[in-house]
Amino acid sequence: MSGTIFWLALLALVIYIVSIYNRLVTLKNRFKNAFAQIEVQLKRRYDLIPNLVETAKGYMDHERETLDAVITARNDAATVLKALEGSNLGGGDIAKLAGAETALQGALGKLNVTMEAYPDLKASENMQQLSEELTTTENRIAFARQGYNDAVMDFNTYRQSFPPVFFAAKFGHPEDAGLLEFEDSAEIQAAPKVQF
Repeated sequence: MSGTIFWLALLALVIYIVSIYNRLVTLKNRFKNAFAQIEVQLKRRYDLIPNLVETAKGYMDHERETLDAVITARNDAATVLKALEGSNLGGGDIAKLAGAETALQGALGKLNVTMEAYPDLKASENMQQLSEELTTTENRIAFARQGYNDAVMDFNTYRQSFPPVFFAAKFGHPEDAGLLEFEDSAEIQAAPKVQF
């Protein structure tokens, strides 16, 4: 009888450890899928930006520096995103993407401010359509980023809890996943203040 209890206890322990492993894999796959959704939207934005810049070039000949800064920031962000393919999406990897995205958002912000000085450009149907698509894409990125960060938080919380914390590294999950946060995103997304 005591031998049976021992084997049942051992079987229960093995089943519990397997469930920890499976839960870690499930949560990791969930945040990787969430990142893939961000990646789709970022690539869409990267594809829109050259069209936006080309449209603006015809109106903004002497604003070459601003246009070049947008293209450079876009290329840098696209390169960082490409380098993330197949990575574990640890904190350092995600921080590089966040930095590149922050630089791109800053360059796009400068382009928007510069475009305000060109009424013909703002009135251009092509420019209005591209700006609308870019705004829609930015909203999709924000939504996808929220889903990703929620999935990362679930993974990190489970990975750090007891007893999974003892098994996580042994099961191939040595570090927490990184949250995707853009520097100064609150400032970039804040509504302009009007004073009289």
